[in-house]
Amino acid sequence: MERQPSGFLVKQRAFLKLYLITLIENKHLYGLKLRDLLKEEFRELGYRPNHPEIYKALHDLIEQGILFQQKEKKQGTVYQEVVYYQFTEEGKEKAEAYKKQLKIELERCLQLLEKAIKDNFQ
Repeated sequence: MERQPSGFLVKQRAFLKLYLITLIENKHLYGLKLRDLLKEEFRELGYRPNHPEIYKALHDLIEQGILFQQKEKKQGTVYQEVVYYQFTEEGKEKAEAYKKQLKIELERCLQLLEKAIKDNFQ
């Protein structure tokens, strides 16, 4: 997987992609459910990922060959469909590589933040 240049901190979309991969690994989920789970997960921290950013992150994962969409009829309806996200055949391997890469980047960001607190608030 291609490594992108490091910024000061991890970009929001990379952060969301990490969580989306983990949520999808654990359950068969659709977009709105993913959004609700993310909002609940970060409520106490004051982070509310918005709808467009979540879908942009999902679309990135599709373009990277990690996920694909599967439409299914919503239970109890004739016409309404729900789009579920699942891993492609090679998607799980690509997802693991992405998570490993992002773990390194998150650890670097954590060190930056810890240094800033230590240097400026003690």
